[in-house]
Amino acid sequence: MIDPGNKEISIERQCGLVGLSRAGYYYEPKEESPENLAIMRWIDEKYTDHPFYGVLRMTEWLRRDKKYAVNPKRVRRLMKLMGLDAIYPKPRLSEPGQGHKVYPYLLRNVTVTRPNHVWSVDITYIRLRGGFIYLVAIIDWFSRFVVSWEISNSLESDFCISALNRALIKAKPEIFNSDQGVQFTSQAFTSVLKEHQISISMDGRGRALDNVFVERLWRSVKYEEDNLNDYESTEQAVSRLRRYFQFYNHERRHQSLGYETPVAVYQSTREIASAAQPVNGLRPPSELLTACSLRLSGG
Repeated sequence: MIDPGNKEISIERQCGLVGLSRAGYYYEPKEESPENLAIMRWIDEKYTDHPFYGVLRMTEWLRRDKKYAVNPKRVRRLMKLMGLDAIYPKPRLSEPGQGHKVYPYLLRNVTVTRPNHVWSVDITYIRLRGGFIYLVAIIDWFSRFVVSWEISNSLESDFCISALNRALIKAKPEIFNSDQGVQFTSQAFTSVLKEHQISISMDGRGRALDNVFVERLWRSVKYEEDNLNDYESTEQAVSRLRRYFQFYNHERRHQSLGYETPVAVYQSTREIASAAQPVNGLRPPSELLTACSLRLSGG
């Protein structure tokens, strides 16, 4: 999205227009060793099958079954890098940033009865042949419709904010739920929600299944797309993910939805017609298609 050869608009101005810091534009993450990348691929596949595997159990599995001489410290670092955390009740699921405000969980005993009642957001790891990227998605709880998604090669909050802004072009939820990760507790992220008068909800500590619908989405993405492909580049991953989310929203029938597609359920009430009005003067797309733009910290 940044054109370094543009003589009329400086790189600093271009970064400002797309919501990217100039330091983030020049940032180049240190590459992992081939062995670490191979270990991360195995961790990713095992975690998809058994999301309750923590550091110690994952370490033992890698030692016994895959014959890697790894210790818990190494596995912990790689799982943290991948954004993976074993799903079971424990004292701290996600760490907010220093000074970031944590909001209460608003969904206890709440029955979600309509589209745009509750949206959720989460981040997952997507592997490439020579590295990895991160994927953020915003999902409507009632319909399982993926409202917006975006990728990044770092865990800075910029790509999460971009995905949120794209989602709000289409509609506005009453409640927005997330974990307590630094990306979602940041003032830059929560200020967008406050500006649109959206109630902010955050998963409580020790509540492993508060974001269960996004966890199910990640499982589908892994089994039906990511684990079946070996992406050569970020651009190829974006192309395939765009195709998959189009399929997920418009063709994939969900048993929990009475074998309807997410888009059919999302559009099933009159509320969507009023909710999808222009936000901040931006015209919504003619069809409720998944939005994505490529956000790379390296340019």
